[in-house]
Amino acid sequence: VHSREVIDKMVKAGCASVHDFEWLLQLRFYWEAGSEKCVVRQTNTSHWFGYEYLGNPGRLVITPLTDRCYMTCTQALHYRLGCAPAGPAGTGKTETVKDLSKAMALQCKVFCCGEGLDFKAMGSIFSGLVQTGAWGCFDEFNRIPVEVLSVVSAQIKTIQTALADGLKRFTFEGREINLMSTIGIFITMNPGYAGRTELPDNLK
Repeated sequence: VHSREVIDKMVKAGCASVHDFEWLLQLRFYWEAGSEKCVVRQTNTSHWFGYEYLGNPGRLVITPLTDRCYMTCTQALHYRLGCAPAGPAGTGKTETVKDLSKAMALQCKVFCCGEGLDFKAMGSIFSGLVQTGAWGCFDEFNRIPVEVLSVVSAQIKTIQTALADGLKRFTFEGREINLMSTIGIFITMNPGYAGRTELPDNLK
């Protein structure tokens, strides 16, 4: 149904070239003959296909909002940044991130955040994600105490700087570890709920 609607929309917009925006905003898959690798493209971004075997799980129903979320996420990954879908509980924030990871054949680990998470636990999680190139989706991120978030922001900044510099190895929490460029850090938040903290400015 989604494919039919996309084609219908492109026909109505008079899309006749591979350079038309209606075509570019679609999540597209190309086989690059030179590198012998599959590449996932959307707008001006390009990402390696992960080849992670995920079985045959169910997929999300794609809506125009899902398409816009995908576009935002791929843009954020292109600039080596994280992505933070926010909205009321049960609206599909985590599922959208998980579905994009399935489309790109990358492993996505979901972590339910709470007061029990300290900066050491977060550091261990980040270390694992960085070395495997998996995505981490931190659910209800603003339930973590603000003093922990302050340290977490420094940890994320270290990873983002290493990604931006194109490093293969970097020093994280006192250890030199491998860096896989496919890593993605996503957080979801339910703003305005009881027991939620405001994110520190350096994390925003």
